[in-house]
Amino acid sequence: MQLSELELDLLRILQKDARISTESLGKMLQVSSDEVEKTLTKLEKENILVRYSSIVDWSKVEGHEGVTAMIDVKVAPKRGVGFDEVAHRIYRYKEVKSVYLMSGAYDLSVTVEGRSMHEVATFVSEKLSTLDSVLSTTTHFQLKKYKHDGTIFGDFNEDKRIVVSP
Repeated sequence: MQLSELELDLLRILQKDARISTESLGKMLQVSSDEVEKTLTKLEKENILVRYSSIVDWSKVEGHEGVTAMIDVKVAPKRGVGFDEVAHRIYRYKEVKSVYLMSGAYDLSVTVEGRSMHEVATFVSEKLSTLDSVLSTTTHFQLKKYKHDGTIFGDFNEDKRIVVSP
């Protein structure tokens, strides 16, 4: 679908911060807030604007740190449906946060979240690897998050310049 310049600009702004009010968006885009509302409704109806979300640094919330793993999956595609059928089966699990078809040595990249490494390992051994089309998996556990969806985690944004005073 071809989008107007207004629609593209609106999407770019919302991708950085979805909490901006329609009034502020209207001022930024030099249109009325009613025009912003109408455009948002259209983008939502077309499933271009799929969801508004927040990024949470769970490592700072005691008792809710959790574990994230990225799993490379080698799959035997099925005739007529390719990788779509097995991807559909995988993304229906509650532990799965994302599934991507990839180029390279593995076919699918699956991101999984759990409360512990044991919980993720159980998911891989009892659910993921037992699927008919799954040939092999390689699991990578995230140790520390530095940047996610354009957001930097930690105190890396602080000013590192030396203070000079007369």
